[in-house]
Amino acid sequence: MRAFLLMAVAAVLAACEPVVVTTGPAPQRPTQVAAPAVPSPQVRSQAQQAARGFVEVVERVEPIAERECRARTRGMNCDFLIVVDDRPGQPPNAFQTVDRSGRPILAFNLALIATVRNTDEMAFVMGHEAAHHILSHLDRQRQNATVGAVIFSGIAAMTGADAQGVRSAEDLGAAVGARTYSKDFEIEADELGTVIAHRAGFDPVRGAAFFTRLPDPGNRFLGSHPPNAARIEAVRRVASKL
Repeated sequence: MRAFLLMAVAAVLAACEPVVVTTGPAPQRPTQVAAPAVPSPQVRSQAQQAARGFVEVVERVEPIAERECRARTRGMNCDFLIVVDDRPGQPPNAFQTVDRSGRPILAFNLALIATVRNTDEMAFVMGHEAAHHILSHLDRQRQNATVGAVIFSGIAAMTGADAQGVRSAEDLGAAVGARTYSKDFEIEADELGTVIAHRAGFDPVRGAAFFTRLPDPGNRFLGSHPPNAARIEAVRRVASKL
């Protein structure tokens, strides 16, 4: 499965001719399709370089992330599946989730793969996302959301709110609970991501330069991410000890 996904992203980023897959009944009459635009040699070269860099990072970071996962956890599924979101028009993004069987998924869209400037940045982002799973951040976030929902809805009920008011309070409490420690989770993932990138042979400090091109969220109350400067400092602090 991983090999197929890596070949797929290489093909997409290299701007190869598209392959059309139909899942419904065959059309009754031929459909005219406009010929795809031919990218310039510079664009093709940049895309091919991005694809090669991504494949290299996957091959080096994935086994290290799985090794760290097994070393730091007990009974956790450490078989990472790395996928590429090829939907057009999406802003750069990467995230960690799990499938129905509990297998951890690290997802990266094409915009992010094209945005990173070197393999150190890609390796740091990949290590960061793997760290979220290793540190059980999804489960901890769900627990915090549940606690927040119970507390807010309980207070609303005690103060005489109607059913709609209790439901609204429950939704608000879940949102507040989920964000309560989210900035701490990001710093924790940055720290472990630094270790993973370093042990895979990349420079996490150079990789953390990725933050300098992101909008700085500042230190907003209940913000989901910490200030960029705090994240870069966390990376440098951990890297200095490796």
